[in-house]
Amino acid sequence: MTEPQLEFVACPDNQDGHRMAYWLWGDAQAPHLVVCVHGLTRQGRDFDALARTLLERSNGRIRIACPDIVGRGQSDWLRDPNAYQVPTYAADVFAMLTQLHAASRIESLDWVGTSMGGLIGMGIAGNTQLPMPAPIRRLVLNDVGPVVNREAIERIGAYVGKSGSYDSVQQAADAMWALSTGFGAHTPEEWLALSRPMLVAASSRSADGRSKVVAEQQGGPYVLHYDPAIGEPIRALTPEAISQGEAIMWALYDAIQARTLLLRGAQSDLLSSATAQAMTERGPRARLVEFENVGHAPTLVALNQRQVVADFLLH
Repeated sequence: MTEPQLEFVACPDNQDGHRMAYWLWGDAQAPHLVVCVHGLTRQGRDFDALARTLLERSNGRIRIACPDIVGRGQSDWLRDPNAYQVPTYAADVFAMLTQLHAASRIESLDWVGTSMGGLIGMGIAGNTQLPMPAPIRRLVLNDVGPVVNREAIERIGAYVGKSGSYDSVQQAADAMWALSTGFGAHTPEEWLALSRPMLVAASSRSADGRSKVVAEQQGGPYVLHYDPAIGEPIRALTPEAISQGEAIMWALYDAIQARTLLLRGAQSDLLSSATAQAMTERGPRARLVEFENVGHAPTLVALNQRQVVADFLLH
């Protein structure tokens, strides 16, 4: 399968429920499932390059699910912005796993999580009470850990949800690159491929501005393909809440049983080298791989990054 199939799962909430979209690659009957979960403002098509590498390396005997976490991409927007939190996201992904397991039994489950996607992965892998279809066997945490540097939280909160509209895809890609240089070097073609799924025609938004946007891009002007309200819980964080969250995440990390690979951009401002080192010494004792000339976060587009992940998941 050279292109993914777009699927949806119904998810409960304290309103009328919502739908989460996910992109399904590979053999829909394969017992080996890899779940790839994106960062805060991104969406599931970020993993296209990695998915194609995993399919090629496994001779197609794998299925890969890449959700658009609620509020992003093809997924619904939430009526309550305060629900844009890791527990909501984890519950939605659990609903997706239940649906995938009902369609075809999951016997081997792996997780690749970038930034926010890694926090969701820690929340699921470290919760031993969840009735998972299968335990997470191998866990890839991409530039994230239990401690998130407060300066990075402030930097992210300053721009999330505050973008305008763009007359062209290239203009939008250039604007996103100005905020994303930490991703490291990309060719113009690679960056455009990462940028296109981030955009939707402004005219496709519904009148209330908060319901699901349509899938087709119909020409500019373009806006970013996520709910601006996803940034509200981040900007509301207090130092006390951050400290409490770190304690909870360390407890979850220490309970993880999966073999764990920790990726870090050597210039990351979100995952400190001290936190990364601590993660190699406690809990699942992650194996650490750092990428030079990259900050927050490696995109897993570069060949050397894809190879590290594929070697870990497929051997």
